[in-house]
Amino acid sequence: MVFVAGIDMGAKSTKAVILDDQRRIRGQSFIRTRPDFAAIAREVLDLALKNAGIKESDLNYIATTGFGRYNVPFRDIQITDITCVGTGAVFLFPKTRTVLDIGAQSTRALRVSETGKVKEFRTNDKCAAGAGGFIERAAKYLEIEIEDVGRLSLDATKPQTISSVCAVLAESEIINHVSAGEGVENILRGVHNSLASRALALMKRAGMEDEVTFVGGVARQKGMIKALEETVKRKVNVNDEPHMVGALGAALLALRRLEKLRADKQNTTEEARVA
Repeated sequence: MVFVAGIDMGAKSTKAVILDDQRRIRGQSFIRTRPDFAAIAREVLDLALKNAGIKESDLNYIATTGFGRYNVPFRDIQITDITCVGTGAVFLFPKTRTVLDIGAQSTRALRVSETGKVKEFRTNDKCAAGAGGFIERAAKYLEIEIEDVGRLSLDATKPQTISSVCAVLAESEIINHVSAGEGVENILRGVHNSLASRALALMKRAGMEDEVTFVGGVARQKGMIKALEETVKRKVNVNDEPHMVGALGAALLALRRLEKLRADKQNTTEEARVA
């Protein structure tokens, strides 16, 4: 049995997925990202191996992605997160052609082919108001847990407008809404609506096509999913663990790379035998 691993070192969390040669997920894990990238990568991989019930010696290939992908000394290959996200999204939803990835520090819109190859992409060029980190700052100011944001946003009856593209100015808008006595749920839905409108603009710039798949940590918030669907006026694909899609894509590409290496080696051997 062949096993490969994909490790996604993101700004907020580090994820690992282990696949077998039938492209089945055998184990996965995620932990909070900390400064020692090599140690974090080792920790998350060990957890995934434990969940898979295998040893590191059973692994045949390891691919890394994310902003810390170069800092993993035991990797076999590093791959850009844009490429991994596209691959993972199309594996989960084969008909998707547009992928939206909202993480802690960035928002990216991808237009992909039927194989998951990225044909075009755009990323937010503004400050933190265009990414998931702004939601965390809003939650902190409103004194609620980040885990409750998605649920509270769904309860909104009168979403408040958050129009500033600058995080500092957007926070001022939040303060004004609080001072005016607006409910937390309406403010949070305003934050989600703001992110959704910026996301739509990015997807249009990338050449938006059906189907749309939403990935990244922010896709775990149900209120954000609702805001996005209402903004783009269509149902969007979201799998049960959208934050793991980058690591899944890295594992898929690791397996593809390993298969190619083995095929090339076999062809070389056969050519040498014939010669």
